Amino acid sequence: MNRRRFLTLTGSTLAMLGGGPAFAQRIRIDPTEFRPIPIAISNFVPGSPADGDVSNGVTQVITNNLKRSGLFAPIDQAAFIERISNIDVAPQFQNWKTLNAQALVTGRMTRQQDGRLKAEFRLWDVITGQQLTGQQYFTSPEYWRRIAHIISDQIYEQMTGEKGYFDSRVVFVDETGPKERRVKRLAMMDQDGANVRYLTRGSDLVLTPRFSPNSQEITYMEFGQGDPKVYLFNIETGQREIVGNFPGMTFAPRFSPDGQRVIMSLQQGGNSNLFVMDLRSRSTTRLTDTPAIDTSPSYSPDGTRICFESDRGGRSQIYVMSAGGGAAQRISFSKDDTNATYSTPVWSPRGDYIAFTRQGGGQFSIGVMKPDGSGERLLTSGYHNEGPTFSPNGRVLMFFRDPGGAGGPSLFSVDISGRNELKVPTPGFASDPAWSPLLSSTPG
Repeated sequence: MNRRRFLTLTGSTLAMLGGGPAFAQRIRIDPTEFRPIPIAISNFVPGSPADGDVSNGVTQVITNNLKRSGLFAPIDQAAFIERISNIDVAPQFQNWKTLNAQALVTGRMTRQQDGRLKAEFRLWDVITGQQLTGQQYFTSPEYWRRIAHIISDQIYEQMTGEKGYFDSRVVFVDETGPKERRVKRLAMMDQDGANVRYLTRGSDLVLTPRFSPNSQEITYMEFGQGDPKVYLFNIETGQREIVGNFPGMTFAPRFSPDGQRVIMSLQQGGNSNLFVMDLRSRSTTRLTDTPAIDTSPSYSPDGTRICFESDRGGRSQIYVMSAGGGAAQRISFSKDDTNATYSTPVWSPRGDYIAFTRQGGGQFSIGVMKPDGSGERLLTSGYHNEGPTFSPNGRVLMFFRDPGGAGGPSLFSVDISGRNELKVPTPGFASDPAWSPLLSSTPG
């Protein structure tokens, strides 16, 4: 999809009904006592009989997004007392209070004479009877799902005070075929599993895809002829290029927050060290120089620090250092298992946590810790969990789980509180997920 074409849509605020904006009770996330907020999502009204399918589709996507977030409990429409037929008239709030709804979503989808689709929605605070927000958008009809994701993000932000994450993509490794002859292709999909698109043919093995900050490029590792190499792939053009023609194997690539550099690991003999390449000048800088394996680097959101995994102390652990190199500080110290190892660190977009894979006691756990190593929490454990990636707002982690045996890996998501673990739908086996930034906030 050409995002520039999509973003020729115009978004504007709908006139406020019910006396102007109010401040909703923000959702406070308490892992021990939290209850999802009851919300009523009325069927979007079709502007004409021909708009019925798209109206129902948008309603369903919004409902699924909010439900899967774990923060909202959409009320069954069969219980609705009032049927919304005109979104420009304030609803009868007592009808919604009776259902214990704290918020109400209404909307309308209308095909315009020029062929564009007009989407309108309003979010109501049922308790106060105030409209919290209202927007209208115009876009091409084929992008109706993205409109539903953008509306979902608006609702999420109004109710939680945090940016949403629904208008985003996930790149992953699609796996098909028997275990001993597994075909691995780069694939991309919406965060809810829709609109799957295959980016490579599967003739060569691909691993660790990562989005650029503008979501238009992916960097990944490919086992082709000879040593594995790091590549750049342009999503819109389908063109790819190698990142530095280094002797030996390069792997574990990731973009800097400004998108101007790629950091990666370069194998030299039995060791591997971290290097960064400036994508404009193609100059490379060595960041580590140790007789160890340094890999899986990830930048802090402000670009000033890097977390990475290294076995320089004997076992794989997580270290943090300046983005320019220098002394590194170990931050992973298991209190209950001194033999535990830590790998695949990734910095949250909010900067508040580093997620990781921890192996110990026959278990693979996905967890988070603060950048100084404090506050470690394991969110999910089992065999075999690996490869966490943060949603654009830092609220949710996606990872892959491989149960072993004749089966294959699947994608899962979990809230950073450890709640709401869900399987993410994919066409087949899937591994190595990486979440994009929020599409609607990336520069055009």
